[in-house]
Parts: sequence; structure tokens; C-alpha cells
Amino acid sequence: MDNQQLQALVQQMTLEEKIAQLLQLTGHFHEGSDSDGQVTGPMEEMGITEQMVAASGSVLGLSGAQGVIDVQQNYMKKSRLGIPLLFMADVVHGFKTIFPIPLAIGCSWNTELAEQSAAIAARESAVSGIHVTFAPMVDLVRDPRWGRVMETTGEDPHLNSLFARAFVRGYQGSDIKGDSERLAACVKHFAAYGAPEGGREYNTVDMSERALREYYLPAYKAALDEGCEMVMSSFNTVDGIPATGNEKLLRGILREEWGFGGIVISDWASIREMIAHGAAEDDREAALRAIRAGVDIEMMTPCYVHHLPGLIREGKVDEALVDEAVLRILRLKEKLGLFENPLRGANPEREREILFCAEHRKASYELAVKSCVLLKNNGILPLQPNTKVALIGPFAQSEDVLGWWSCVGAKEDAVKLGDALLERLPSGQLSIAAGCGIEGMSASQLKEALNTAAAADVIVLALGEASAMSGEGASRTDLRLPEVQLDLVKQLKTLGKPMAAVLFNGRPLDLHGVIESADAVLEAWFPGSEGGAAVADILLGKVNPSGRLTMSFPQSVGQVPVYYNYFNTGRPLNPSKTDERYVSKYIDCSNEPLLPFGYGLSYTSFAYSNLELSSSEISDKEKLEIRVTVTNTGTRAGVETVQLYIRDISGEVVRPLRELKDYKQIELAPEESKEILFYLTEEQLRYHHSDLRWASDEGMFLVHVGSNSRDTLQDSFRLVRCC
Repeated sequence: MDNQQLQALVQQMTLEEKIAQLLQLTGHFHEGSDSDGQVTGPMEEMGITEQMVAASGSVLGLSGAQGVIDVQQNYMKKSRLGIPLLFMADVVHGFKTIFPIPLAIGCSWNTELAEQSAAIAARESAVSGIHVTFAPMVDLVRDPRWGRVMETTGEDPHLNSLFARAFVRGYQGSDIKGDSERLAACVKHFAAYGAPEGGREYNTVDMSERALREYYLPAYKAALDEGCEMVMSSFNTVDGIPATGNEKLLRGILREEWGFGGIVISDWASIREMIAHGAAEDDREAALRAIRAGVDIEMMTPCYVHHLPGLIREGKVDEALVDEAVLRILRLKEKLGLFENPLRGANPEREREILFCAEHRKASYELAVKSCVLLKNNGILPLQPNTKVALIGPFAQSEDVLGWWSCVGAKEDAVKLGDALLERLPSGQLSIAAGCGIEGMSASQLKEALNTAAAADVIVLALGEASAMSGEGASRTDLRLPEVQLDLVKQLKTLGKPMAAVLFNGRPLDLHGVIESADAVLEAWFPGSEGGAAVADILLGKVNPSGRLTMSFPQSVGQVPVYYNYFNTGRPLNPSKTDERYVSKYIDCSNEPLLPFGYGLSYTSFAYSNLELSSSEISDKEKLEIRVTVTNTGTRAGVETVQLYIRDISGEVVRPLRELKDYKQIELAPEESKEILFYLTEEQLRYHHSDLRWASDEGMFLVHVGSNSRDTLQDSFRLVRCC
């Protein structure tokens, strides 16, 4: 259908049919009526009738090819105008084959593999009947207390934007209508959901519009520039107004300024939640604010279906707003080819063939090994041949390595670290003991762990959070490992054995109690279906770790939020004068994070030299060439992530001490050197001024190039205006 035909279809619909298209319900509602026709259960609680269900436009959380086929076919039999359903789900980092959590994917700094992971997730989802995924989540994060940092790619707006584009390309491909094994992507959560006060889930977000535009909006814009089909409004307030009812945000910035013509969907029940926020008196006012703001689909509350008809009759809402929303929904259904084939990619045979297939698991493994970050190593890793290893800790044989948003992934399918090491080590070389649970320890567990460790040459600790300790609704004020795990580390330390710790978790942690006790620390995150195999190969040296942090690790929760691109303040701390009182510092902790953005070690070492700029002064019409030599000074091949940062010395608005502008990943053989070339343009020096203009300032800039945001070489140049 062309646009004219879709508009004609809208005109054929009754008001009730149009409003029902704006309603999204879970799959349970389509099976929610008793045989006697009485409405029961959640339908009754929400005041949803069978007629509303029969005309609703989309389904949430139902997957499985045959089940989707059955629902769609039954729905189409009752559809007066033959309008098919859209099926949507949270396919965040894999469908059946689970990839590392997005924060870990970010730590790969590899957008090609990120795109591949999204393409595989789309393929598995599409053959199982899904049309839309609620991903990517691109919220910028600076506070690891917030559990949903696991769903983002980190604290930097530039890097997040690159990953946003990669995920959208992976999910949607280049021909979403012609390729039935792709999904429509829904970028979330618009906007600034990743900045809740206190790191507390669903909490207030309060920031200036300049900060919003400078740091938090770029990744959403990048996803839309890549063609993302849908936007999800966030739970939080933006400038005191809930995002779901925020006209300036949704109609002003998103639609008018950015020109977005796709669908806006509320997050779960967020239209009704405007009442609790104090921005609506009741469901009727919530519906009024949301439709005026531009929310097209209401997820799991009935404010629209109950109140829009009356609001339209009373002249409070122009029916044209509903028509616009319906047309956007129909356009996506047409773009997905659903009018020609309502079943689209749903295919039980293909589903059995490709879900969790060897090819997909191999891709999950590859991303897992590149996502792990080596945080410390005093030479204990990789483990030496013929070494007797004691694997101890609650994650030694744990299946809980998928993370919170693992869709239909099954924990029992995940490769466990202990099993992977047993497959790779000679018989008798590995012994395993739990030592404790995630949050509990028995005397017998500790005794077994100590005996097992005493008989080994080296201890590998497998520690971390349960998956439920991060993700949505899992904010924490204590970022340390559970006390029993720290006690286990302390007890094993008394044996005097070399110890390497592997961490399975969904957020940056306060590592005190581990990092000073262990000789090596490997951050594995929740590494996905093949995580055990990936970690085992890193420990044994079959793979050289190359991950780099995309969130800073705090020294203490008292530092939070801690991030690399901070302002200097008018009274900055001079590191050589730590006894100064009247400067911006803590009296009981360093200002610096324990581990900075961009940080990560390797089994080899790299040296930087010969930083050269093509000029000490450039105009706004020129490119600055930046050259640096990187040398592998170690004994084995490795991958280095060469990072380029700038600092604007004097701006109309104060600028961060460092800002990531580019990076390159290179592989170097032992003793090999490469000259790396970056180009920097005037456009990359722009920022939002106090009047929100996007422009650069003349003056001095610093250039930093190095292996992370802290350890860099430095040079400078001046930007001047061309005549």
C-alpha cells in the first residue's frame, strides 16, 4: 500500500477501531476470554473488552513461531479491515543465543561485532514471529548504582552514538521489507533515563537543557539518523515533566526539530504513571497529555481506549492527532510487509534450524572474548601449562551468566566456566569448589574451598553478582561484592597462593577486597551463552584479552557519579599538593576513579611515541592531522585500542578535561610498530553554547592520544577563523 491507500484505510476505520490500534497488550489478552464470553483476569482489571482486544494494534512479549501464527491468524479472521498485528519484544542482547550484556559489548569497542550480534538476534527473533525489538537502549550512564547500566554501552556520548548506529543497522538491515529476518528497532528510553537521582530506578532526572543536548541526546539522534523506526518514551521526568507527556521533548525536539516521523511508544504503563508523578489527576488527563505530546502506542494501560473518545467528542483532543498516530502505525506495518504477509518471517521449521545454532554461538563466543577486560595482572595470567588449578567461587559452575534481559535464552544452555576449563585442561589438573554462594556461606563450603586451594598451585576465583542484582529494578547503594565473597577471598589469601579473580557482574563495582588481594582480575561481565568458553580461553592464553572499559570504576560509592569527561572547577586539586584543603577534593578518598574510562590490559604491552600534529594552528576550513606511533613491546601479538581525546582550554561554556573524539583498533605482532593517523575537523570541536548554538570557539585546544582516558601523550593547537 502507498501512503494514499493507508490514509484511505484510516478513513474507513471507526473512532473506536482507530483508538484500539493505539493499544498494546501482552499475548495473554489474546487468550484471556473464557469460553462463556465473560471477561476475566487482567482484562477485567484493566477494563478491556473482547472488542478492544480484537481491534488492538500490537502484542507485547509473545514469541514462538507457531504461537504467533495462531494468534495472528485468529486475529485476522476477526479483523474487519484486515489490519494485521505487530508483535514486539525486549530482544536486548540476543534472543535464544545470548550475547554479552550491552555494557560488555561496549567494552569490545567493536561496532562491527555489535552489528553482527544485533543481526543474529533479529534473525532468531524474526523466525520466531517478532517484528519489533525494544532495543537499542542508548541511555548515557554515569552512576553504577543504577541497575540498568548493564543495558547501555557506557558513559561517553560519542562512543554510545557509534554503537547506537551499529545496533540499528544490525536489527534493521538495509531492506527491512524485503528481508523478513530483520526487525524494526525501537531506541530507548527517550530521554535521559540513565541519569536518575541517587542512581535509583525510575527516579527524578533533573538537568539543564544544555547538558541534555550535549551528553544525553546524541546517541538517540544517531540511532534515528541510522533509520531507527521507533522511539520509546522514558519513565522519568525531563525538566519537571514526565517524558511520556512532554510536548517539548516528543513533539518539539523529536518530531519538529529532528524530523522523526516514526512511532513513539510509551514504556510499560508510563501513561498512567503520570498520575503518580503528579502530572495528571486521573487516566483521562493522562490520556490527554500523552496524545498531545505525541505518544502513538500506549503499552499496557487503557487510558486511550477509555478516554480518547470522550475527549474528542468534548473538543479537548483533535481527532487528527489520533489519525496521525494510526497512520504511523499502519506505515510500519506496511514497511514490514505485513499487509501482504501477516505471518512475515514466522516459520517453525526455520526456527528449529537456526535458534542457538553453531554459527550463532560462535559469534557469541567471539564477542564475549573481545568484551572481557583485564583489570590487573601481576604475571599470573595466562595460566602456565602443567599448573594445578583450583577454581573456587559461586560462579565456578554457575549457569547464571546470561544477564537480566536474556529474552528466551536458557541458563542451562550456557557454557559454565568450570566445564570449559575441564574440557581444556589435562585430567587431574583442575579441581573445583564453590566456597560460598552468591550471598551465603556454610562452614563445610569454606572448608572444602580451603582444602581444594591448598592442594593447587594457583587459585582462580569466580566471583560476582547474581543476574537479578543488576538490570531493571536493581539499584544498589553498596557496589562491593557480597560480604561472603569478600570473606572467601580473605580466607584464601592466607594460603599464600597466587590468585586470579574473574568477575561476573552487570555494573562497575567497588573492587576493594578483591583488587588488592588478587594477583590478576578479569572483568567478564555477564558474557552470554558462550561465556564460560570465552573466559576459559582467556585464562589459558588461547586468546589475548583486548576489552577496554566504557564506564569508570569508582574507588568508593561516595565518589559516584564518577566519569572521565568532568569539569575542572575553579579550585582544581593539584595532585602534587594533596595537603591543600580549600580545593575540590575528598579528605578521605582520591578524586580519581579506581579504573578510568578506556582502561584495559593485555598479555602484551604497548608503548606510545612520536605524537605529531600537522600544524600548531588550523582554521575552520582545514583538517588537523594527528600522528602517533604505537609499538608492541611485549612477547605476543595483541590488539590495542588507540584513543584520541581533546580539551577545549577556554570555552564560552566550560568544557570537560577530556572528550573522546576518535579511536582505532590495531593488531600488532611482538616488536611491531605502526603509525596511526587521525584527522580532526572544526566540526568535532563544536559544542552547545549557553544559548544552545552548536558551534566551536577560537582558541587553544589540547590533544591527548593514549591507551585510555588517563594515560596519554599530549600536544596542542589553536583554532582560528578563516577570513
